Parts: sequence; C-alpha cells; structure tokens
Amino acid sequence: RAVASARSAFDDGRWSDAPPSFRKATLHEFARLIETEASAFDLLDAEEMGKPVSLTFASAIVAAGLVRFCAEAVDKLSGEVFSSDQASLVAQRRIPYGVVGAIAPWNFPTTNAVLKTVPALAVGNCVVLKPSELSSRSAIRLAQLAVEAGIPPGVFNVVPGVGETVGRALGLHPHVDMLTFTGSTVVGKLMLQYAGQSNMKPVALECGGKSPQIVFA
Repeated sequence: RAVASARSAFDDGRWSDAPPSFRKATLHEFARLIETEASAFDLLDAEEMGKPVSLTFASAIVAAGLVRFCAEAVDKLSGEVFSSDQASLVAQRRIPYGVVGAIAPWNFPTTNAVLKTVPALAVGNCVVLKPSELSSRSAIRLAQLAVEAGIPPGVFNVVPGVGETVGRALGLHPHVDMLTFTGSTVVGKLMLQYAGQSNMKPVALECGGKSPQIVFA
C-alpha cells in the first residue's frame, strides 16, 4: 500500500511536476519544523539507540541542516547541451527515478532517515522509507512533519518492520524504481539479488564497516 501510495503520488505529478520553487520552499519549512523539535528528536534517538543528547555529531540540528542543503540544491540542478553538428541538438535533462525504496540503519536514526530520503525528494522522487526496527520513531515523526510542512500526502511514506519482511518486499517490488540501502554486506548482496529478480532497479549500497576497534591497557 505504501508503494502504491508513492506510485500514485509520482504519476499524478503532485510533487515531481511541482515548480522547483515550491519544492524548495517546502523543504525549507520541513527543516524549520525539524529544528523546532530538535531536542525531541535527539531524545527519541537516545532512548532507542543510546546516542547521548549532548553529542552534536549527527544530531537533529545537523539533520535539519542537511534538509536545507538539499532545499538549496533544488533550483541549481541543470542539464547539459553537447557539441554536435549544425543539424542536431543533443541535450541531457535530469529527471527523477520515480519511487525510491530507502532502507536506513539503526545508528543516528534522525540523520540517516534524512540522508536516505531528502536528496531523493529534492529532485522530485517519492520515497518509501524503512527505518531500522530498532529505531523507528524518529522516522515516523519526520514523515508527519513532512506533511505538516506541505509535502503532499503519498510522497514521503514510512513502513517500520524487520528487513526480511519490509526490506525484501521493497527490493522485490516491481513499482520501486530505485533502492538505497545502508547496512551489512550480506544484506546488501540480497538487495542486488532482489533488484535482479524484479525490475533490475538501480541499487545504491553502503555496506559493511571499516572502523578499527583499538583497545588500550
């Protein structure tokens, strides 16, 4: 139902065909609302995954700044006209994919939800976000604020649940046009397989970890 909601919203152009000025202003309002509730978002994240509210890295204020960055990029994206002969005009126009399935990890829930969704929204896509089942509340609140900010219903959808159910369903769904996933390498490989078994949707992966664990005496 979430994918159908996003598909309908994209196809009727309520967001994808809206003037860039509308998307820009709406995302700025979204950022303002996140800033207004920043302390509440930080508390949600602390309660669910343990990040101290005093830690400014990947805080809700940082997430709001990311939304503002994407909002400012909306009217600064352009196509290209390539050199050709006198009888031809060769141009490239950037258009949204359509419905983006976004699967976020458990750490830094507010910031990761923004990273997974707002760049896609800024260029006109509709999104179905699956937050981690371990830290879902901030994503749900973000979706509520998105509607309050003026993002049309159906454009920003959130489906909580475990990966083998919700993540797999998004990966295999023929009406999801792109996947973005952050998580383990094992599950990242599954996402590539799901794309191949369905509609060969492009998949953007951030897998595994390279952070050393250094233990001193």
